[in-house]
Amino acid sequence: MKIDRLIGILSILLQQEKVTAPYLAEKFEVSRRTINRDVEDLCKAGIPIITSQGINGGISIMDGYAIDRTLLTSSDMQAVLAGLRSLDSVSGTNRYGQLMEKLSAGSSGMMTGDEYMLIDLSSWYRGILAPRIELIHTAISETERICFLYFSPRGETLRRIEPYHLVFQWSSWYVWGWCMEREDFRLFKLSRMSELRLTGEKFQKRQAPLPDFTPEKVFPPKYQVKAVFQPECKWRLIEEYGADSFITQEDGTLLFSFGFTDQEQIFSWILTFGEKGELLEPKELRKELAQIGKAMWKKYQKEKEYGI
Repeated sequence: MKIDRLIGILSILLQQEKVTAPYLAEKFEVSRRTINRDVEDLCKAGIPIITSQGINGGISIMDGYAIDRTLLTSSDMQAVLAGLRSLDSVSGTNRYGQLMEKLSAGSSGMMTGDEYMLIDLSSWYRGILAPRIELIHTAISETERICFLYFSPRGETLRRIEPYHLVFQWSSWYVWGWCMEREDFRLFKLSRMSELRLTGEKFQKRQAPLPDFTPEKVFPPKYQVKAVFQPECKWRLIEEYGADSFITQEDGTLLFSFGFTDQEQIFSWILTFGEKGELLEPKELRKELAQIGKAMWKKYQKEKEYGI
């Protein structure tokens, strides 16, 4: 819609010193002529936009201009409030709620007491994550390196990184930054960190690409798994992998098919179903899982030795 595009253009101009018409045209997938008309409409609405020609030319907004909050509707303000409350759920403070009060000061008509959307980004690890998020946020703001012990399936390593973004993805918190040890950008899960601290070392910002969160990039499927589950497992399959991850067979059992990144993930997941799940493919992993089962059986047969 045109109004959405106009608000989007205004938002970009308020955040960037100068942009070009071709940039905006590509951003909003319209023609350059359409962007020129949009700029004219914004000028007619009283927005002080300046256009300049030449090599360093472009579109900019007059210094010192601030958006009038009356441009925001009640529903707009409610959306902003929901987002700010979600950040408070992470930090455990009321800092962003207080910011919202400042935004709405003198405009009580914009704010209603109704709360249609509640977003809680905290987790079971809130007690340890909140201070980590605050520390990393400070490091990003101050362009300061951080250091921590990191625990992964490959073992425990000491990492120093230049942090660029805090990321909430897949129901977990991550930091995206330049890893000094790997000399590349990496994504680190906050709940796998220990002994996180600021190093006191400043860094010059690099050209940081945004992380690619497509499943194919982050979790490239190496094993195509087929398994069969009892009907009472349907809720878990839907919750964890979606309703299209299985088909219901004539006998009521569920034939599951999905791509997994590593075999440890497959084994740990399938074992949580106990006798209600059976791995069919890959066949070599089925054999290996059977060996794990035999080893577990032997271990628990030692109950007699312990008098249990």
